[in-house]
Amino acid sequence: ASLRAYPQFLDELKEDSGQTVELDTRGTMIVSLDRDDTEWLRRLYDFRELLGLRVEWMGGTRARDMEPELSPKVVAAMWLPDDAQIENRELMTALRTAFLNRGGTLLEHTEALEVCHKDGKATAVKTKDDEIAASKVILAAGSWSRLIKGIPEEWLPPVRPVKGQVMTGTMDETCSLSMMIRSRRIYLAPKLNGRISIGASTEEKGFHTTPTIGVFRDILDEAWRTVPSIYDLEIVEFMAGLRPGSRDHAPIIGKTGIDNLIYATGHYRHGILLAPVTAYELLKVIMNDEAPELLAPFSPDRFLKS
Repeated sequence: ASLRAYPQFLDELKEDSGQTVELDTRGTMIVSLDRDDTEWLRRLYDFRELLGLRVEWMGGTRARDMEPELSPKVVAAMWLPDDAQIENRELMTALRTAFLNRGGTLLEHTEALEVCHKDGKATAVKTKDDEIAASKVILAAGSWSRLIKGIPEEWLPPVRPVKGQVMTGTMDETCSLSMMIRSRRIYLAPKLNGRISIGASTEEKGFHTTPTIGVFRDILDEAWRTVPSIYDLEIVEFMAGLRPGSRDHAPIIGKTGIDNLIYATGHYRHGILLAPVTAYELLKVIMNDEAPELLAPFSPDRFLKS
């Protein structure tokens, strides 16, 4: 649903920001390099077929016909023609501009410390220097969502930071992928601007955000086994970030037991993917007090103890 909503989302974003953010619709190929990975890939294929998603199974030779940069070690692959990706930094820049153009007030580098509430209703957000009154409060603090004070224990979102490390390189004539390539452990995401993102780790390291040599060694080893031609690409950046992982790794979206306090957190690895559907469905909650069916499985009350 979110992928289908992206074209409308980007059209509206362009209207509000004056900036064009392009959706890369070149698709994704998920590959396997040994028997264990092939069994994993087959289960993923069967699941996508069950959901009615477009998917094609192929052997290694057919996969290399579609993407010649693939290693001879690739033995099987799954082609996802409807898959897409986006340059997340360009998206965030456009969203910031659109918000300001629409009259929003943005307090950058301002830590939200506490949700204030009275008589069971959220009334304000407290920072170090101010208390900002609000008719609705949306908690979208990512990996830090559980650290916001003023929320009763039973309604604290069970969100933790999950570290992910990724590197960026520059493609050239020696390696220029035409689609996203994924394996069981890594992805190689060629960008429309000529760069390529290679990642990403999944680490339970708390709020540690320093890149580490060993993790990048593992990522690059798997990436090289999958696409050997990355060997001579120039490195632009190493970075590490935090994903907000919920207890069941599904998003936490919707109303809470405190009136006027709404959650949009716990998106884990899919925050950019799920941005449009989160925005559109929460708009119904915020503006019309609706209870969208699409959000029902992600309600914050699913973690309440019975």
